[in-house]
Amino acid sequence: MKMNSQKIYDMTFGKIYPLLVNKAEKKGRTKEEVNQIITYLTGYTTEEIEKAAASSLTYGDFFRQAPQMNPNRKKITGTVCGVRVETISEPLMQEIRYLDKLIDELAKGKPMEKILPV
Repeated sequence: MKMNSQKIYDMTFGKIYPLLVNKAEKKGRTKEEVNQIITYLTGYTTEEIEKAAASSLTYGDFFRQAPQMNPNRKKITGTVCGVRVETISEPLMQEIRYLDKLIDELAKGKPMEKILPV
């Protein structure tokens, strides 16, 4: 898993972000909702998210440099790519998969108050 993880960490946030937005928009959700999830999880503002997407910041560094990871993210459970997010041992990959899980829930049509743990 190390090699695949490193490839993900080295991708630019600007390459991943449109994929997250597209996944949500294809299911009738909005870019604003994606930004709300990212803000909830990482503490970045919408402006900081847009700036990161326009820069060469890697996906790994986007998470490493997050202003304030939400302590309630540890309540996120379920599977992404067949792996339970709560059992991922590599901390950085777990943070990335938390975001994947929240975007998956958004794309499934769940209301925001059911997606974001408090």
